[in-house]
Amino acid sequence: MSATPMDAAGAEPVAFPQPESSDIGTPFWASLKQGKLSFQRCQSCGKAWLPARHQCPGCLSPNWQREESKGQARLISWVVYHVAYHPAFANRLPYTVAVVELDEGPRMITNLIHTEAHSLQLDQRLWLVIEDEQGVAVPRFEPHPPGAGMTAKAQA
Repeated sequence: MSATPMDAAGAEPVAFPQPESSDIGTPFWASLKQGKLSFQRCQSCGKAWLPARHQCPGCLSPNWQREESKGQARLISWVVYHVAYHPAFANRLPYTVAVVELDEGPRMITNLIHTEAHSLQLDQRLWLVIEDEQGVAVPRFEPHPPGAGMTAKAQA
């Protein structure tokens, strides 16, 4: 998905929103560029989390380490957007935004791809797919096995 999306009227190209650069968040985005999803884990209490922060959200310890996810998760919640709240997403409507829980523990907000909303189920198994959006590696998830969330018509 490297094409620049057009605005709602189909005129000027709209830039994909870029992640904010920060000392704590940059390693997350760099790992995605390498095809890996990373998260932080507290060395004091063991809690794992996303997005990146300087201290554990559970015990506030500043002692943590980065770990790599295996890229498997379960579906916690989702919503289907029928209105684009940023012009870069207007050509994707409708699209699904979800909360997923990685097998390693942290939860994250992401997009679901290769699926239809009516086929989603709580606790459904998902696999990581890292996609390029105008030079930004973006973590998204699809049902496991791939294609499990689509009807035969949508797969064709």
